[in-house]
Amino acid sequence: MQFGRIYEEFEPGAVYRHWPGKTVTEYDNHLFCLLTMNHHPLHLDAHYAGEATGFGRNVVVGNYVYSLLLGMSVPDVSGKAIANLEVESLKHVAPTFHGDTVYGETTVLDKWPSTSKDDRGIVSVETRGHKQDGTLVCVFRRKVLVPTAAYVREPMGAPPGRPEPAERGGAA
Repeated sequence: MQFGRIYEEFEPGAVYRHWPGKTVTEYDNHLFCLLTMNHHPLHLDAHYAGEATGFGRNVVVGNYVYSLLLGMSVPDVSGKAIANLEVESLKHVAPTFHGDTVYGETTVLDKWPSTSKDDRGIVSVETRGHKQDGTLVCVFRRKVLVPTAAYVREPMGAPPGRPEPAERGGAA
């Protein structure tokens, strides 16, 4: 199973459809709000959201939706990244509610070699998140520094792999 890509594997125009999606629960939303100290009643107080907003119910905090989509993209985009360089734009297009399922896809916009080190390159991507009914909820663009094939051939370039289990069944 592939986890991330090296520079040479990215092609402008390629689209990666991330799988699986994530159904957002009330617990997910409330925990994220509490962990990040975002105590806005739109996200936490069902009575407030039902009475004082046009939504009629709690709205999932936008940074959670963004975080989900970013996480979904890691196996396809940044699993081998050296660094995430920039989020150049982030738009919350439509609300997400408890019980909605978020799906993501990423399009490679461009790529270019690093000007400072020849064993890495920069990839520009756009990730789009949709709900189960196809409604676009979030769009963001980011730049990722990724290794080239030359980088991973170097002794310290490849990350450590999964360790092999020690022999079982007896004293050493």
